[in-house]
Amino acid sequence: MTKDIDPRNPAGIRVGDIYEDCSFHPVLCTEIDDGWVLLSGVSLIDGTYPRSCDAQHCEPIRIPAEEVMAIKQDLQGYSRRRKAELDASSDT
Repeated sequence: MTKDIDPRNPAGIRVGDIYEDCSFHPVLCTEIDDGWVLLSGVSLIDGTYPRSCDAQHCEPIRIPAEEVMAIKQDLQGYSRRRKAELDASSDT
């Protein structure tokens, strides 16, 4: 069964998923405002909330739960790597 992708939420993030927000924090998704598909949740780095991203314009990605502890141990390094990846993809 093929599931259609909602263009407003291309990553298909749902409540309970872990996603990367605009500040590269792993965030546990606790709410989705379906009108504009605004994702909200709590940071798994420092517990701040609500951490919100527009599912379409911020281009959040899912993060496997197994990676959260490694990210937490070196958030700055993870952020630098992800910024470099995003810069490289925008240059092409």
